[in-house]
Amino acid sequence: MRLLLLPLLLVLAGPLPRSQAGKKTAKKPNIILIMADDLGWGEVGCYGQKKIKTPSIDALAKRGMRFTSHYSGNAVCAPSRCCLMTGKHPGHAYVRDNTATKPEGQQPLPEGTVTLARLLQMLGYTTGAMGKWGLGGPGSTGEPGLQGIDYFFGYLCQSKAHNHYAPYLWRNKEKVVLEGNDGTPKGKVHSHDLFEKEALQFITKNKEQPFFLFLPFTIPHVGLQISEEDLNEYKGLWDDPPYKGGKGYYPHPHPRAAYAAMVTRMDRTVGRIMDLLKKLDLDEDTLVIFTSDNGGTHEGVGGSDSIFFVSNGIWRGFKGSLFEGGLRVPFIAAWPGRIPAGRTTDLPCANWDLLPTLLEVAGGKAPKDTDGISILPTLLDKGAQKKHEYLYWEFPGYGGQQAVRWGDWKGIRQNMRKGNLEIMLFDLKKDPSETTNLAKAHPEIVARIEGMMRASHTPSKLYPIKVIDK
Repeated sequence: MRLLLLPLLLVLAGPLPRSQAGKKTAKKPNIILIMADDLGWGEVGCYGQKKIKTPSIDALAKRGMRFTSHYSGNAVCAPSRCCLMTGKHPGHAYVRDNTATKPEGQQPLPEGTVTLARLLQMLGYTTGAMGKWGLGGPGSTGEPGLQGIDYFFGYLCQSKAHNHYAPYLWRNKEKVVLEGNDGTPKGKVHSHDLFEKEALQFITKNKEQPFFLFLPFTIPHVGLQISEEDLNEYKGLWDDPPYKGGKGYYPHPHPRAAYAAMVTRMDRTVGRIMDLLKKLDLDEDTLVIFTSDNGGTHEGVGGSDSIFFVSNGIWRGFKGSLFEGGLRVPFIAAWPGRIPAGRTTDLPCANWDLLPTLLEVAGGKAPKDTDGISILPTLLDKGAQKKHEYLYWEFPGYGGQQAVRWGDWKGIRQNMRKGNLEIMLFDLKKDPSETTNLAKAHPEIVARIEGMMRASHTPSKLYPIKVIDK
């Protein structure tokens, strides 16, 4: 089975040294991977946001590299996380949709899955994660501790993460009850504040050894919940639209202000992490990446207002869609002395590229069956960058979908559960907002993309797309 752990595929090498003259070779670089939840491409300042303040993330982009054509693993939470952790695109990934399990959690990763965290452990890294896991509930084979995470604190279950004032969180296998939080929309302890505290403690505790810190924050995924102190920065700036509903979420009297305040609260955490790295003299030995698990949420869920904030920029669609708005996400990487400051690249890449990239940073090589390509040559502006022939997604949810980006061409199928196999075709260079279907004008391109879809899809008993699995 392709998912079984095969340590012999991992080739060890030496760590990347510092480039500054006069400094001795550093230990293996630390890696911090920050992944926001449902943060749209256009919701931070360096990607064009005008209303929400994100000074720390914008500063990160100035000191590093900003990607304009980076894509999430999938269009919703759990399958996107699976692609990131396993280096597999959605046609090969084990988890391909959000599937709830009892008593809580999502479809667990199988025992022995080759994950980024496990491979970094094998290279001598201490691994930690704080935030939302979504790849296996308590007692399952997908628990973080069984998938390469030495220390975990946060939500195992995605649905529990809809409430930022959770009655409890998980510390490894221990359920931690949060006093003052009774499960209602208001409480004394906001989960993000705890994630920040735990992250800073993890960095300090492991400052003498190489570490991998994965921060899958729950912000700005709704419900809209934030402290009054944080809310005050935006309260009263905009009219409050009527609550449009959203099952399982909580209304907020000031939804636009609450949403903006949540993003700014996360931005402040990014700043505090960077400040701590500098204080501990770790900034030049640490690669910091910021991205999102999928595009901004569809309009109106939980009181969110993606149209008002232009959350996905010019891109069509929202979370759950394989149009660009559901997949294209911010991606920033900073590493002083290694990644040139203030650069921008339009290299098409996806979150499954992180596994080979970060293993190369750590001095190793990825398993041969990864779908990812290391983007380290682009990050370091050094050497030839291998590129994907095309990028492929499939998502059985939201009606059943497939998509391919091949150069500037984008092909997408929707409503496959109803038997639809029509491929819409868009020219992303001339029509980045995917407004004009060119399929009839370019049947030869459609045929090529259909072949790519067929070649990239491995049937899944858990997530069948019946119209092509029959």
